Amino acid sequence: MIRLAVFASGTGSNFQSIVENQISYKVVVLISDKINSYVIERAKKLNIPYAVFNPRDYDSKDNYELEILKTLLVHEVNYIALAGYMRLIGNILLNNYKDKIINIHPSLLPAFKGKDAIRQAVDYGVKVMGVTIHYVDFGIDTGNIIAQEAFAIKNNMTITEIEKKIHQIEHKLYPKILNNL
Repeated sequence: MIRLAVFASGTGSNFQSIVENQISYKVVVLISDKINSYVIERAKKLNIPYAVFNPRDYDSKDNYELEILKTLLVHEVNYIALAGYMRLIGNILLNNYKDKIINIHPSLLPAFKGKDAIRQAVDYGVKVMGVTIHYVDFGIDTGNIIAQEAFAIKNNMTITEIEKKIHQIEHKLYPKILNNL
């Protein structure tokens, strides 16, 4: 069985969906970079161990990731799932988990990479949006695509309605893909 670490920075709705739908993987630890993120409350309620690493507490990105790596090794993590983790993964983790770090992104990559992808797509006026699950590499949202799911933008859909639809897709698609690893 895959031993999975989930990295998250925010509210943790994807984290919760990943935990609640584990079949062929087991979430063994949550890693966050924000001590006050709601995802930590979710981890406590779901009895998932967690660790918080504030990057400002380290003199370099490598030292920051070395501390995270120690925790991953203690928990015998095989794969990492990024679920709203708002930091770029660096050399230490990429080299130690080559082709074993997966991300979910709220656009149909390669379009609208990086932050605020939903806003970028809406501002561009796209008629189709979706979600991409991909492997993480050294670029920003440039890794090999594992899966995508799209939906049509209906007339007068608000950004809130679009975000809700994207979250619905994410909460089903991400656990499905993780279970198929």
